[in-house]
Amino acid sequence: MTTTAAAVWGRTEQQDFRARVRGCLLGAAVGDALGAGVHDRTLDEIREAHGDTGLTEPPDGTLPVTAATQMSLFTVDGLVRAHVRRDGGVWHPPTDIHRAHLRWAATQSDWGPDERRRDNGWLGREEWLYARRRPPRACLTGLGDDRLGTLDKPKNPEAADSGALARSAPFGLLVGWEPQLVCQLAVECAAQTHGAPAATLAAGALAVVLHGVARGASVEAAVGTARALLTGRPGHEPVTEALARAVAAVREGVPDADRVTALGAAEDRAEGQLAAAVYCALVGEDVRHGLRLAVNHDGPSAVTGAVTGALLGALHGETALPPAWLAGLEGRGTILELSDDFAMELTQSTALHLPVWHARYPT
Repeated sequence: MTTTAAAVWGRTEQQDFRARVRGCLLGAAVGDALGAGVHDRTLDEIREAHGDTGLTEPPDGTLPVTAATQMSLFTVDGLVRAHVRRDGGVWHPPTDIHRAHLRWAATQSDWGPDERRRDNGWLGREEWLYARRRPPRACLTGLGDDRLGTLDKPKNPEAADSGALARSAPFGLLVGWEPQLVCQLAVECAAQTHGAPAATLAAGALAVVLHGVARGASVEAAVGTARALLTGRPGHEPVTEALARAVAAVREGVPDADRVTALGAAEDRAEGQLAAAVYCALVGEDVRHGLRLAVNHDGPSAVTGAVTGALLGALHGETALPPAWLAGLEGRGTILELSDDFAMELTQSTALHLPVWHARYPT
């Protein structure tokens, strides 16, 4: 796998990129945590508990995240290590992502960080990540052994849920890569736990949409790029058609829960969750409005919230996120630290690869 030549990053470009990385990862975590509180409830149950407008604020001001955020952070950790390994002439990012996700899988069974594991790095020593928070079954079974799932031999070939989608936004932050390579990496890594074509291609589509947004494109233009890239792949129709419906729905009237539900939010299928999140990002008046729209429906609200938050955060940057929500977000310090490490790795790697950096991201 090859990428484009590294860009020359000026100070303004570095600051903008860091703001988008922070916005993406924090936004995804906020959306995930906001939706987690109503994840298993129908819209009627949500309204009964929170009023006719549904859930509009964290009920007690705190926002604990789910496995979607945990896995996304380990995805970023794997991407940083892949870039570090490239200096040594070893370059196979899917393997580095797989190893990172295996480290996440260990957090779901271990009591806490195992100091004997020399490959943990600093992220693997964060104790708060060892809480078990609704991990998708396919993620657990797909990472239940060391075998790397591939497109030819995927893990869980029938798994079409949104488990791989929810962790795939970070691939889009590889802004120095061409979009077709971003798509390919996300698809290959989705197959490590989810083998259904709609699940893998939805992950690739999300990565391409976020990649376009992180580069400064509009959400609608980025969706167009994703659809064009997917069209030649077998089994693309459920995903490309879902994205087309999401864009068309913007012009069909005032955004509401019925429109989000009609796009597929009520069911835990990757293409429906992607379409609903893209719609919420397109019509959201601001981050707060987009996330409220994303979590008030009958389906897996944490997933819709996480994907919507990633898109809106990458689009607007970290300062657009609701500050009171960020204040109560679980793991905010860790997410910020990892965001800044990722941004530095992509923009200043030549000055970073010293022993202290290798200790943080051992390869």
